Amino acid sequence: MNINYKDSVKAINAAIEKSKEFSVPVTLAIVDTGGHLVNLVRLDSVCGVVDFAIKKAKTAALFSVGSDAMGEMVSDAKINGYGMLNSNNGLLTLAGGVVIKNKEGKIIGAIGSSGGTPTQDKEIATAGASALK
Repeated sequence: MNINYKDSVKAINAAIEKSKEFSVPVTLAIVDTGGHLVNLVRLDSVCGVVDFAIKKAKTAALFSVGSDAMGEMVSDAKINGYGMLNSNNGLLTLAGGVVIKNKEGKIIGAIGSSGGTPTQDKEIATAGASALK
């Protein structure tokens, strides 16, 4: 089962509300379980973070964990000590990618936020993911 457009809008709207608390212009990306883009919103963020939001979401979806958790695993494995930035076909292991689960607890996609600090991006993405629980 994958996230549909209607639910992606719900997640995006919740993430937008959280971003307003920080007054941070972010880009938000929603992907399905295969890492394919379902929805993208750019809130006047700088151009460079558009790809980051997509890659964070894709990383979370493909590994079924937050993008920051994947970075910790890679770093702990001493692969390169810094995470796998832009390797593995464009994954990004920085905070801001969060899996989205449905009411039954099954992963249906992921949301990525980029444009704030890593902590802000993670909180914004988490707010979006939590909107579907």
